[in-house]
Amino acid sequence: MSISPADLERYRRAGHVTLAGIFEPAEMDAAIADAVAWSDAFIAGLDAAERQWYLEETDGGVAAVRKLDNPHHHRPTFRRLAADLRLLDVVEQIIGKGVTVYFSQIFFKPPHGGGPKPVHQDNFYFGPADLDGLITVWIALDAATVKNGCLQFADGSHRGSVLAHEAPADSPFNLQIPAAVADRHAMRPAPVPKGGISLHHGTTLHQSSDNRSADWRRACALHYVRNDNPFVTPALPYDRDMALQVSGH
Repeated sequence: MSISPADLERYRRAGHVTLAGIFEPAEMDAAIADAVAWSDAFIAGLDAAERQWYLEETDGGVAAVRKLDNPHHHRPTFRRLAADLRLLDVVEQIIGKGVTVYFSQIFFKPPHGGGPKPVHQDNFYFGPADLDGLITVWIALDAATVKNGCLQFADGSHRGSVLAHEAPADSPFNLQIPAAVADRHAMRPAPVPKGGISLHHGTTLHQSSDNRSADWRRACALHYVRNDNPFVTPALPYDRDMALQVSGH
């Protein structure tokens, strides 16, 4: 699969682009089933302190996992998604040949319970030598809408610098751009249909709002890095043993 010249230009200009119809709904349903099975097993193994950090309540008072890390490493279903040529071809057209997935997440965002993610930049977390050599692919397992908390972007912000982030005292890994700085950037929602993807540059400012709907907003984020692009100023530790090289030598 290739990205159209118009969509590539949109990515270059805005720092993000949405592509519909990459995966079939049945493929997303299979990925959801696998994510739910993993989530159920994960919840069963949590102690009280971990439950407070990892879980949030749905509108029915049922505890749901907020997110799970590195599905590309732990779950064959998501490892296959990460290496799927429908994604890989598009990624390599944007950041170059030869890429590795260094980190991935499944976000669950349950109905009337999924909380927001503050404004941040992925390149702050990873600190790559080449800021243009990292891209995030966000797969909509469910349709992502304005009401259920789709991603929002500051168009063109990838042409700026990587900004300082800070974390609340009670959430040391939740690094984010301070609200006073983030408020200077207008954010635009970017809905994604089920089976579609949103691609964004590592320096693009983005966030998501809470889920105010009766629908789930499950998604998988994959962070692709060009193989010749080392992390020089990472803000968080990354386990190199979990990296998945999907192309190149």
